[in-house]
Amino acid sequence: MTPPPTVTPHELLAKGELTVRGRVAEASNAVLYCTVEYAGVSAACVYKPVAGERPLWDFPDGTLAQREVAAYELSEAMGWGLIPPTVLRDGPYGEGMCQMWIDAPEDAEEGAERLLALVEGAEPGPGWKAVGLADVGGDRTALLVHADDERLRRLAVLDAVINNGDRKGGHLLPSADGRLYAIDHGVTFNADDKLRTLLWGWAGEPLTEEATEALRRLSANLADGSPLAARLAELLTAGEIEALRGRVADLLRTGRHREPSGQWPAIPWPPV
Repeated sequence: MTPPPTVTPHELLAKGELTVRGRVAEASNAVLYCTVEYAGVSAACVYKPVAGERPLWDFPDGTLAQREVAAYELSEAMGWGLIPPTVLRDGPYGEGMCQMWIDAPEDAEEGAERLLALVEGAEPGPGWKAVGLADVGGDRTALLVHADDERLRRLAVLDAVINNGDRKGGHLLPSADGRLYAIDHGVTFNADDKLRTLLWGWAGEPLTEEATEALRRLSANLADGSPLAARLAELLTAGEIEALRGRVADLLRTGRHREPSGQWPAIPWPPV
């Protein structure tokens, strides 16, 4: 159910009564499917309790939920709305991230196929961007491609900003209303370069005018003492915020999409 104007998605997620309905079994951390109800309005959502996070060697323990919320804040600050409404709140299993559930279109598989594909040959067809060769078994390779889609292009910029270490195909959610959402942003905002993504098709190409303007606004909004900087200080370390500012400055300085650094695997595994 879509909340009416009297109850915003943020209010619903932050203030509503959270009821666990099930668990997403294939997730690496605890991901609970829930309903949330507030002021007579209800909706489906995802709840990821901090207590269910697996320790990672390169991220402080118990910080993935905060990073998910920080990624949402950055998406909103850039004006692109690429991440579903996300809050940090208490729930049945303690503090965690709570995010609005996105309903897939009726033919969800077809929607995914319009974004990512494996094709024969060395060059992508019209409307596609090449990522690289993928092993498909039997000593055969195929070219991994993604759509030359403005929504994906914005997401490639956002991922470079938040230093996303795990942009997989399964994290791309076309919605029933034609929008594209991205989920699973726990391994983000590391102070070291961790960018791993399937969206390398624009690597080295000039940024769009729209992206450049969004980055300029973001740079201004990240200044010390700004509301966004104060909000991020509740979610990230001072070093991580400074590194975030540096990534935004580098994108504006070069005016180009990020390229793989060569110091870190460029594509996540498994890619889906």
